[in-house]
Amino acid sequence: MVIERAPLEDELGDVLDKAIQGCGLTESVVASRTGISAERLRSIIDYCEQPTDLELRDLAVALGLRLAGLKAVASEAYPLPEISGLPFCLYPLRMPHGIGVTNAYLVANCSADWGILFDTGTNAEGLWRSWPQKIQRVAAVFLTHYETEHCGGLEALRQRFPESPVFGPAGTERLDGVVSLSDGAVVNEGGFAIETRSTPGHAAAHHCYRVTVPNAPQGRELLISGDLLFAGSIGGAFHCCQRLHESLRALVVGADDSTVVAPGHGPLTTMGNERAHNPFLGSGDLAG
Repeated sequence: MVIERAPLEDELGDVLDKAIQGCGLTESVVASRTGISAERLRSIIDYCEQPTDLELRDLAVALGLRLAGLKAVASEAYPLPEISGLPFCLYPLRMPHGIGVTNAYLVANCSADWGILFDTGTNAEGLWRSWPQKIQRVAAVFLTHYETEHCGGLEALRQRFPESPVFGPAGTERLDGVVSLSDGAVVNEGGFAIETRSTPGHAAAHHCYRVTVPNAPQGRELLISGDLLFAGSIGGAFHCCQRLHESLRALVVGADDSTVVAPGHGPLTTMGNERAHNPFLGSGDLAG
């Protein structure tokens, strides 16, 4: 199954869970601040009951979320932009994962038969099922982090393309044969410049990658955001909530609105779209 358009990674309950964690609160504290009973709050998070507009307003205030974005997620009407203007071809490789989708991405000169791969997806079957026939060689592989759903296809990739170098974050979780990149490191490959951004929080070792074509300065930039920033949400802070929000702030502040964001789960978006709608990017220090 090739998934052409991915659903949002997070629904309302996921957003509320992540916001409660991010604020360092408990559900009982949020209940007392909003006047929503703890039982009803848990029922809303578990998708058993629909919140009212007033309850969404109170939750947005208590959790520091953008109300319009929260309502859009709750009503399953989150806006997504049309993606165009990249100075290269972008192939999203979408694979089922749980009830959602995991993404890997191929970036290529549109006239070439080779590409640069970001993450390797859940497994070999998912990777090859969504692989474009045109791409016969992989110049390099970049891993955002070492969770199975993002590097499960690595060994199969290495068997098919044994000469392809593999880059990723440093750390104790680093896989054998992966070349560690530090924050700010730039790899130039076939006319592409791939800049490393160290963004811990979701995992202790997590990278985002900024992809540009120096010879096409008017073209849009691409941000491979891994599990840091999604359309309509952010990643779970499995390593450290504070560091995730610090990484998010550093990534968002100063980034151009036209930047195309390619997340590890869910659909493509743009930085401008997320600044305008993402529930978590409503505060002044994140909205840019």
